[in-house]
Amino acid sequence: MPAHQLAPDITDDPARILAAEREHLATSRAALRAMREHARSLSSDAAGDWVSQQILQALLDQRVEALADHSGTPLFFGRLDRQAGDDLPGTVYVGRRHVHDDSSRPLVIDWRAPVSRAFYQASPSDPMRVALRRRFGYRGGDLTAYEDERLDQGGAALAQSRILTEEIERPRSGPMRDIVATIQPDQDEIVRSDLGRTVCVQGAPGTGKTAVGLHRAAYLLFTHRERLARSGVMIVGPNRAFLSYISSVLPALGEVKVDQTTAAGILGDHSAPEDPAVSTVKGDARIVPVLGRALWMHVVKPTEGVLFTKGINRYRVADHEVREIVAALRGTTRYGPGRATLAQRLAHLVLVRMEQRGESPDDRVQDAVARSKPVRQLVDLVWPKLTPQQVLHRLFSDPAFLAAAAKNDLTAEEQSLLLWAKPAKSFRSAKWSAADGALMDELADMIERTVPLGHLVVDEAQDLSAMQLRALGRRCRTGSATVLGDLAQGTTPWSARSWTEVLTHLGFEDGAVTELTLGFRVPREVLDYAARLLPSVAPDLAAPRSLRPGAGSLSVRPAPDLAASLARAAEEALAREGSIGVIVPDASVSAVSEALSHLEHRVLSPDTVDDHRLLVIPASLAKGLEYDHVIVAEPADIVDAEPRGLARLYVVLTRAVTSLTVLHSRPLPAQLG
Repeated sequence: MPAHQLAPDITDDPARILAAEREHLATSRAALRAMREHARSLSSDAAGDWVSQQILQALLDQRVEALADHSGTPLFFGRLDRQAGDDLPGTVYVGRRHVHDDSSRPLVIDWRAPVSRAFYQASPSDPMRVALRRRFGYRGGDLTAYEDERLDQGGAALAQSRILTEEIERPRSGPMRDIVATIQPDQDEIVRSDLGRTVCVQGAPGTGKTAVGLHRAAYLLFTHRERLARSGVMIVGPNRAFLSYISSVLPALGEVKVDQTTAAGILGDHSAPEDPAVSTVKGDARIVPVLGRALWMHVVKPTEGVLFTKGINRYRVADHEVREIVAALRGTTRYGPGRATLAQRLAHLVLVRMEQRGESPDDRVQDAVARSKPVRQLVDLVWPKLTPQQVLHRLFSDPAFLAAAAKNDLTAEEQSLLLWAKPAKSFRSAKWSAADGALMDELADMIERTVPLGHLVVDEAQDLSAMQLRALGRRCRTGSATVLGDLAQGTTPWSARSWTEVLTHLGFEDGAVTELTLGFRVPREVLDYAARLLPSVAPDLAAPRSLRPGAGSLSVRPAPDLAASLARAAEEALAREGSIGVIVPDASVSAVSEALSHLEHRVLSPDTVDDHRLLVIPASLAKGLEYDHVIVAEPADIVDAEPRGLARLYVVLTRAVTSLTVLHSRPLPAQLG
């Protein structure tokens, strides 16, 4: 009898059960290969034209890629045996994707399917019509163990799952992996939230908030495939190194067509240096009306009308009529469509003059008049064509123009911060900062409407300015968002102090805020040590808790000879299993790399995650990353390097999932005493 037809029988011989489950795994892998070969055999030649053929071929290529069998990744991780008399299939295997045999009989059910929900949510008190839940343990791609949980024998609490614990604690190297086998009930509730609901997750370190956001994207794509295929899903992370770290998660779940980018990737990779005080003013939402006035101040009062000549006939629109049209349009439309509408309304008045003379012009004549030289010249004079760069260049170069646009929204001191000490000769030669990118995006939306997406996942959202949040919100104004972050890990001068503030700037005031405080990855001993900083960085947040005691996971050592201590700690970590991150103040990266020159290692850059076992990591890039063993050098220097240095140190201290070693030649910050 095939494994998928086995009746639940936990009294059977364990070796026999394991052999049957391995047989089912082999059968499922063979079926997946057959599904992929079938997809590969399909041809796009049936399409009616070349364009359709290219589109169909792209879809077929995506299908083939989505059906790839990752040999080191379990195809299924759980099994549900339904209670007798249930109308659903008696036995269901839960895995990363749907797999069926050549008779279309399901061998593995996608974890996102409604029937799979019981794998994550069922309990003895609410078995959800499940008699038995079986978890599978793997080593690489080989099924090595199983563990059964009876759910139909009353309300007794289940024992801690050994397989679940081992999977959570399993050492890793390289990019982040999915958590479909270990999703917890509170995480599952977030993952399966409806598409129309914007969810904000305040997640303490190690609670899996990033993974929850990625898995929600995968769930929504599965549940609303057709709708989101048209409108799109986008993941926004803090930097390219972070995106590289998470890049394997969605493909492992069969989702290969999701854009992953940074705020800079959306707003333009502008990198001109700028005083944080200036960036803070530019990032404040109070600058929005200033930008609006600066744009509309370019629309001037008409002083002349339009004279349109056709053959020997002359048709005039008086200046007062032009002023009435401009006054009616100004501020009631976006700037770009307003220009086009002005031209059409002027052309319409010309057509009225033609009709008054007995002519019968049609829409083609009106369009021709709207494109004519007299109309275009007047429109360009009264309502000039603009780019966001032109508006900002004038705003930051002309004190009088800035003062008129600012009115009472910005103080005189803030205006002086915005003005360039040495203005660029033109907007084309100007050097723009990252904060300017958000202002340009705001202006671009005032000129032409931003095309929205179906769903947006924003990670580390607490570090985004109000203007950056507005820019992201515009991209899902008709959709929804998953907002992820931790207020305690806010490290920018404009970091949010509340999620209500973040949701308001995104345009989702009614978004639901949920908090994840129970950690699964960071050992309790490490998390409790880092939490000593919380009263200083986020006093209103509840202290995080960890399920893993982690006795012996923390070592804090004085290091008079820091270089020698770093080398010794790295050698000790290399003798253990797992990845190693040496996190240091940004200014010390070169010196630390030199101290570790006798050990093979790499230095993490802002643009890439090097898949190497031993990495030297600038403290500013550590956010969102995890390593089995973390070595932190000189906490006091990390704190002193930036205004929110204590928050940065909190981030750094919570990157470890097995052990944390803190080395210091200077006294530790008082909060860690």
